[in-house]
Amino acid sequence: MTGFDSDVLARGLDVIFCGINPACTAVADGHNFSNRSNRFWPVLHLAGFTDVRLQPQDEHRLLEYGCGITAVVTRATKRADEISRHEFRQARPDFEAKMRRCAPRVIAFLGKRGFSAMMDDPGLAWGPYPERFADATVWILPNPSGLNRAFSLDALVAAYTQLRRALS
Repeated sequence: MTGFDSDVLARGLDVIFCGINPACTAVADGHNFSNRSNRFWPVLHLAGFTDVRLQPQDEHRLLEYGCGITAVVTRATKRADEISRHEFRQARPDFEAKMRRCAPRVIAFLGKRGFSAMMDDPGLAWGPYPERFADATVWILPNPSGLNRAFSLDALVAAYTQLRRALS
């Protein structure tokens, strides 16, 4: 499928969830986080961002909840580790300009790799980042990918709930 736009964005959202890049499954399905093993949609619901569990085809309803979706790199891959640090650094100017145009309160990076490469900061901690990026507060959240088994569903929900409470 060509022409897949992974962005679900509007100006002034509470939070934009920022993935590394679109998965090939998302491109094929035409929706973000569409792989059945991905825990993004249940985590958002369990953490209280949505009052119902949205399905990938409902992704644009996120805007009703003050949330959006984007990715640092627009090139789709089967695995996120196919994106190099150099590619993240190259993507930064366009990504940062897009975030400035959207002006969210918070940019929540799903995983450390993309933001770490863009900022050349290998020592990132989970949770709030001490500096702003594109005039927004930054949070580093565990990636909900089904490939990321370092975090249980409960641990993901706890991390995302911490962000939701900080937004209140």
